[in-house]
Amino acid sequence: MVKVLFVCLGNICRSPMAEAIFHDLVTKKGLEEKFVIDSAGTGDYHIGEPPHEGTVEKLSEYDISTNGMVGRQVSEEDFLHFDYLIAMDDDNLSELKKLASGESEPAIKKLLDYMPEHPTRNVPDPYFTGDFDETYELLSEACKLLLDEIRRIEEV
Repeated sequence: MVKVLFVCLGNICRSPMAEAIFHDLVTKKGLEEKFVIDSAGTGDYHIGEPPHEGTVEKLSEYDISTNGMVGRQVSEEDFLHFDYLIAMDDDNLSELKKLASGESEPAIKKLLDYMPEHPTRNVPDPYFTGDFDETYELLSEACKLLLDEIRRIEEV
């Protein structure tokens, strides 16, 4: 079982969008039994809240569900439970590395590290930019590449 956690600041825009997109990709490939997929935020701003309406609207255009998703904050247990902690930007990555205890060795990377040829290095936060289209496009491409990489490494 491969466990993937997507991480952004508040866990209502980028990371739940990535979680939903990745879950959709995994399901379409018939691999849902081989993955645990979740999302969390480094901040505690939106704990218990559903994804942002812009995220929900954008995903619904592609028939991708956000049912049951609620914002939560990254916990110490996440570093023990998940194999991959995937940050949306440099700040999230830095925060994850500060929180890592060293007891476990999950892969902690930025999602756009899986798109080395792309000029953008951080997934823009549509909470601030209002551009859910750009975020969706980046996350869709990067999630495909992340899944390919995990399947190659983990042989799933």
